[in-house]
Amino acid sequence: MKFKVIGAGLAGVEAAWQIANAGYPVELYEMKGIKRSPAHKTDLFAELVCSNSLKASRIDSAAGLLKEEMSMLGSLTVPVARSCSVPAGGALAVDRDVFSKEITKKIKSHKNITVINKVVDSLELEDDTITIVATGPLTDGALAENIKSIVGEYLSFYDAAAPIVTADSIDMSKAFGASRYGRGGDDDYINCPFNKAEYEAFINELVNAQGAVVHDFDVYEGCMPIEKLAKRGVDAPRFGPMKPVGLVDPNTNHRPWACVQLRRENSKGTMFNLVGFQTNLKFGEQKRVFSMIPGLENAQFVRYGVMHRNSFLDSPRLLNSSFSLRANNRLFFAGQITGVEGYMESAGSGIIVGINAVRLAQGKSPFVPNNDTMLGALCEYISDESVTNFQPMGANFGVLPPIEPKIRDKKERYAALSSRAIESLKLSMEIL
Repeated sequence: MKFKVIGAGLAGVEAAWQIANAGYPVELYEMKGIKRSPAHKTDLFAELVCSNSLKASRIDSAAGLLKEEMSMLGSLTVPVARSCSVPAGGALAVDRDVFSKEITKKIKSHKNITVINKVVDSLELEDDTITIVATGPLTDGALAENIKSIVGEYLSFYDAAAPIVTADSIDMSKAFGASRYGRGGDDDYINCPFNKAEYEAFINELVNAQGAVVHDFDVYEGCMPIEKLAKRGVDAPRFGPMKPVGLVDPNTNHRPWACVQLRRENSKGTMFNLVGFQTNLKFGEQKRVFSMIPGLENAQFVRYGVMHRNSFLDSPRLLNSSFSLRANNRLFFAGQITGVEGYMESAGSGIIVGINAVRLAQGKSPFVPNNDTMLGALCEYISDESVTNFQPMGANFGVLPPIEPKIRDKKERYAALSSRAIESLKLSMEIL
């Protein structure tokens, strides 16, 4: 049996890595070098197109538990991410260029992986080949039409990326370094504090600024453009990405009325992104409005926020919990095209797909972790036929079955859920 992976994003490299480490040759098709999507800026593999944060690292958090489970299954991306991390309080954030360069190097140097630079327009399914589609949420053109002809219509939503500014252009007489509640180092985040008058003036300009797309659109809740969030109510951003809790402005010795946090974008700390400030505003409007943020009056923007259309399958109607197509188990899908949402969720699905592609070739039953693990719960979610209004889902404790009797303390409850998941995954892995 032959193995073919289409797409060298986070899901694709993890799938190829699993197959190659199992001792099988695998062809990895990637169009970069010939063509790029509108969101991609480099020819590197596993490019992080939005935030450089892989979310919380604590094992008693949903995101941290997911990464621990991935590590247990031989992840490629998690150890690389940890090796090129940048300070980000309790989160695992990376120098995105170093991260992608290291992933690319490991993939290209693996003796069992052959990288083929090609724009794939058709899946060309063959009986002796297991095909994995990991082309991401921006899959379009002839390939998208070919996939539609095989599986039916896509669903879609819009995703957004936040702006990035240079560190030396931030006015530190107004901004200050600190992590919420003192977690992490003081240089992990730069905080831009607002008083009430500044905040209200900023929100007024934000909600009246001109967007790059004039028609309304569907947007995933986790990537809500800041201007659309602000239109829900003047205080909506203040209870969202601009929340001031856990912070004290050293210039006033009080908690700010609102606050914009900037997170390191690279290991040198020369660039910072505006946390939670995904946006669809025109570039000129971003410069005008975001320069109203205290400390960013003279900020140099090295990248403006962008918005792009994301597509995904109606997976509950189409996919098994192993991410294989119900109508053809030699065709797998992995990553955000399946409706998992997030960098590590995409990579985690690639691990599951790679393992199951090998097991299919070996004539073995699929490997799907129990649903009390984070990976298993996501496998269940994307294949649950009872889900009628299917939307992208990221790692969260709400997808796990509760512990009975209920543990009232949230911190203790999350720790117990994580501990149960790790032990459950260990048992599931006994068949591997």
